[in-house]
Amino acid sequence: MCHSVGVLEAVLLVGGQGTRLRPLTVTTPKPMLPVAGVPCTEHQIARARDAGVSRVVLGTSYKPEVFLEHFGDGSRFGVELVYVTEDVPMGTGGAIRHVADHLLSGPDDPVLVFNGDILSGHDIAGQVRRWREDTADVSLYLTRVEDPRAYGLVPTDTEGRVLQFLEKPSTPEEIVTDQVNAGCYVFRRRVIDAIPTGRPVSVERETFPGLLAAGSVVTGFVDEGYWLDLGRPLDFVQGSRDLVTGRAPSSILPGPVGEAMVVPGAEVAQTAVLSGGTFVGAGATVGPDAVVEGSVLFDGAMVAAGAHVRDSAIGYGAIVGSGAFLDGVVVGDRAVVGPGNELVHGARVWPGVALSETSIRFSSDR
Repeated sequence: MCHSVGVLEAVLLVGGQGTRLRPLTVTTPKPMLPVAGVPCTEHQIARARDAGVSRVVLGTSYKPEVFLEHFGDGSRFGVELVYVTEDVPMGTGGAIRHVADHLLSGPDDPVLVFNGDILSGHDIAGQVRRWREDTADVSLYLTRVEDPRAYGLVPTDTEGRVLQFLEKPSTPEEIVTDQVNAGCYVFRRRVIDAIPTGRPVSVERETFPGLLAAGSVVTGFVDEGYWLDLGRPLDFVQGSRDLVTGRAPSSILPGPVGEAMVVPGAEVAQTAVLSGGTFVGAGATVGPDAVVEGSVLFDGAMVAAGAHVRDSAIGYGAIVGSGAFLDGVVVGDRAVVGPGNELVHGARVWPGVALSETSIRFSSDR
């Protein structure tokens, strides 16, 4: 069965546990973490829908029920949603192949594939158009980064054809381009069907290099728009900040962009100061003379009087006591940072943990 022309399918890979994002992901799958109050997956579904996608297959693994409970059949979001759960992790390629039987596209139709932890403003419809013009087998969305050492490099020729796939470079000589794989692909459907089944497969290490070796047309779509990998806690905080200030695009934010976004049901004292793209969730409270800069307060979180919170995430129902100082910190759900504590530089407080009313000064590596 083939889709009619113009109806696009997409696969959203949302199986990751998000171990690097702990303690935020102890209770919530990484793709469901609220970025500026909206789950990352919901931002992605909205952007896909806005680009013409009408059917999305969610490849789940960790806590799959959370996705179904939130999204249902997708009608509320203007798309048809299908859920496929992977019991054993099969790598990126294996996860894509695992959902293939649930696709309706014909063998030469385009299928968009999104990694589930990317916040992006790239031109999705433009990438699909270019894929068609190039009659490509696969198109990769590429972005340019100042320091590409943490990413796989993807050099292209003047026509946009991918030349090779390079693992994370370890020496300056290996940095041959600033273009990196940005986590959105357009696959010709039959390329997905050709991925081996029954074993783990990496698209980056096996599928894409194999296509190049076979002479397939693999192209790069370089886009200068907003892009952020939400893999680490302080990246997650930055993503929320960028959405609140309007630097990152989204059509489904729960309020107008600006220095701060406070959703209905939150309470902020008149003498409190919110700035830098701070998000305050439903039922959260910010006390008198508290200062919150560029931070995320999840639903029900509390920042008490005179506390100072900067570039941090405060989990569901967590409490920051009066006069406490937090800078670059993640506080897990229902944790308590007692009055007067000072936590900096990547410190993480696990869910339910209570730090007593003492002047602890603690820091750890980010």
